[in-house]
Amino acid sequence: MKNNSINRLLKIMARMRAPGGCPWDREQTMGTLKQYLLEECYEVIDAIDSGNPDKHADELGDLLLQVVFQAQIAKEKGQFNFNDVVKRICAKLVRRHPHVFGKLKAASPEEVLRNWEKIKNREKASARKNGSSSGVKPSVLNDLPRHLPALHKAHQFQQRLARVGFDWTDVHDVILKIEEELSEVKKAIANGNERHIRAEAGDLLFAVVNLCRFRKMHAEEVLQDAIKKFTRRFHAVERKVHADGKEITQCSLAELDKYWEAVKKQERKHRPAAGSQLS
Repeated sequence: MKNNSINRLLKIMARMRAPGGCPWDREQTMGTLKQYLLEECYEVIDAIDSGNPDKHADELGDLLLQVVFQAQIAKEKGQFNFNDVVKRICAKLVRRHPHVFGKLKAASPEEVLRNWEKIKNREKASARKNGSSSGVKPSVLNDLPRHLPALHKAHQFQQRLARVGFDWTDVHDVILKIEEELSEVKKAIANGNERHIRAEAGDLLFAVVNLCRFRKMHAEEVLQDAIKKFTRRFHAVERKVHADGKEITQCSLAELDKYWEAVKKQERKHRPAAGSQLS
């Protein structure tokens, strides 16, 4: 990529923010841009899932715009500019990849992550020593973003604990933990204590996220897949109901259950045999 490409984008952004530029762009602040940053991140993820390279490139451009937009606002305030952002990430990547840019060896992705965590902790310790941090004691959990979706945050939380050795060693222990938490939920429901039910349900969710992580899956994506499957099946139920000349609201729960089981049976019938590939 030629430097003039990013320079053109920076000039366009500066022009939109300048007097006589775009009224909407000129009134934006760091606070008002937060929602758009979040939306663009999710749209990039959707583009990745779509498998459409053109859509992916478009959405990455929209996400880059959010970075450039914030950098322009910060530049106007005399805080930092886009070049400062680039310099910082370049320095961080080199600093945290001594196995690539230095003499340190890392034989596996897990070892890379452990080294990354050690380097981050050293950086935080140095920042406190120089008086440039908040004074909070170091923790592998300190800088988890508050606004992460809960499933993703739980995954990150558990992953960081695993990097420092606080993790299960066998998947069966994880399953036993899920069974233990489910038992606690049942007890809380039997006692009728809403506060305890909420707390125990949260513990159960956290344990299920741990199972997904332990099996190298991401709970956020696993749940998204489950939602897609449920949506697909419910649409099939609706089609069957309409084919019978009825509306969903006219069906009893027992009738809907029969439709649901029929859809599942049909899916199993057309499911590829083990070891085969979808055509």
